[in-house]
Amino acid sequence: MARLPIELADLAAGEDASLHRLRALLGAAAGAQGLVDVAYRVVDSPVGPLLLAGTEAGLVRVAFEREGHDDVLEFLSAAISPRVLAEPARLDPAARELDEYFAGRRQVFDLPLDFRLATGFRREVLAHLPEIGYGHTASYAGVAALTSSPRAVRAVGTACARNPLPLVVPCHRVVRADGSPGGYVGGADAKSLLLRFEAGRLRP
Repeated sequence: MARLPIELADLAAGEDASLHRLRALLGAAAGAQGLVDVAYRVVDSPVGPLLLAGTEAGLVRVAFEREGHDDVLEFLSAAISPRVLAEPARLDPAARELDEYFAGRRQVFDLPLDFRLATGFRREVLAHLPEIGYGHTASYAGVAALTSSPRAVRAVGTACARNPLPLVVPCHRVVRADGSPGGYVGGADAKSLLLRFEAGRLRP
């Protein structure tokens, strides 16, 4: 009887692996038939599991675990299309570039991006964020000064907080006027880690 829990654990692990393979096969088959509008996968990272989702236009969402991956997928289903399915291969380029970034081999992402989840002023703010170079920061006021509404500092904060593509579109490089990190969709610890990493003070 002592081995029963181990055997049950092994069985559960085998079932999980089989289910994962089945989902991958279903996703690949559906993708090959053009039945997937939003493909997704989850990758490990130094800031926790990241959900990557993409459309035919490009990467549309990067989500931290604290956002609730199931909630994010439900939102994507309502906002873009109910045809959301795990299709890891479609997200291979994004996963590879994130691996390179966290390994210190990449400072700029080179991926097609789908910005449909950010409109109006939010989209304008996101367009300026890649101008903040790797290892550098800018204040919310500094980013606002680059936009069509230079006094809209709070709106810049909102745009960063609602950035659908964190990490890839580097809202973590926007900090408070006094240099303190400020809020972040991935949490304060994740933002601090990313800033220290890019400044060369930490390797995740």
